[in-house]
Amino acid sequence: MKKNKPKKIAVAMSGGVDSSVAAALLKEQGHELIGVYFKLCPSDVCQKKSAQEAAQRVCKKLNIPFKSISLKKDFKKKVIEYFVNAYSKGRTPNPCVICNKYIKFGEFVKQAKKLGCERVASGHYSRITHHVSRNKFKLQKAKDKEKDQTYFLHQLKQGQLRKIIFPLGKYTKQEVRAMADKMKLPYLKKESQEICFVNDKQLAEFLTAKMKVETGRMKDMQTKKILGEHNGLVFYTIGQRKGIGLAGGPWFVAKLDTRTNTLWVTKDEKDLLSRELTVKNINWISGYAPKLPIGVKCRIRYRSTEVSATIHKSGANKLKVKFTKQQRAVTSGQFCVFWKGKECLGGGEIC
Repeated sequence: MKKNKPKKIAVAMSGGVDSSVAAALLKEQGHELIGVYFKLCPSDVCQKKSAQEAAQRVCKKLNIPFKSISLKKDFKKKVIEYFVNAYSKGRTPNPCVICNKYIKFGEFVKQAKKLGCERVASGHYSRITHHVSRNKFKLQKAKDKEKDQTYFLHQLKQGQLRKIIFPLGKYTKQEVRAMADKMKLPYLKKESQEICFVNDKQLAEFLTAKMKVETGRMKDMQTKKILGEHNGLVFYTIGQRKGIGLAGGPWFVAKLDTRTNTLWVTKDEKDLLSRELTVKNINWISGYAPKLPIGVKCRIRYRSTEVSATIHKSGANKLKVKFTKQQRAVTSGQFCVFWKGKECLGGGEIC
């Protein structure tokens, strides 16, 4: 078997176990590495100093250069402003998708080129394959089905996939942890499960500081009666049960009407079911749209179950996705992502 020629690679280092092992594996393969830590948040509140220190320790352990790069302005413009704008329009955003598209594999690729690196790498659980004869790159599911992150990467394009390496795609999380411990990597043990620039407890305060929040009427989806007053539409999302504040429940959020500033709620979960949805801002990873209609597997959020669906054209720059089984709490602002087998075809933002 022909051995791959060593490359100069910039590795995104978070201080966590995944990026640490990704760097270690590439080091073992003989590549020349630079460990890169991104400073993203406008303030130091959301990024712990311990994360950068852990990234530095790992780079020292691996005997590779470490560099800290500030992308705060780009992150604020591309991710935080998108996040706030979506909530102001009654949508529930997914900032990780946008961050991967514009920051982690947008600005990072540019910064890596300035450092003389021909490739970038990260600890994402995904795989990239290259169809040599067609010179096309495919984004494939990782071995670890629970940790697979192709959902968050579906907005990437051919030019980005050409530059990216995902060393962890063929491993499970358990295997990665075992490798880290065997190599005695000084990674940060605690893993973040929340949005990096604001945690769940701070979200209400964060949004209140960024936009005008108005109380309004809360209505029953079934009877159309006014039930009370909501605290501001930005604090609710479709399918939400907790925090509504009504007696005699359970109650669920069914609709956010930004035009009339009305929160529609229901006791009947059938009101949360949808047979179809429309998506916009579609990205086909191949670079071109397949012949439609096409049957796919899709997910309407990261943790939802895959369901069979058919994609149809729906006017200019939009698609209609029709499910074989009704889906609960389809939420505008989230992303509907498509797969054919293990290949991620792409996806779009739910209207």
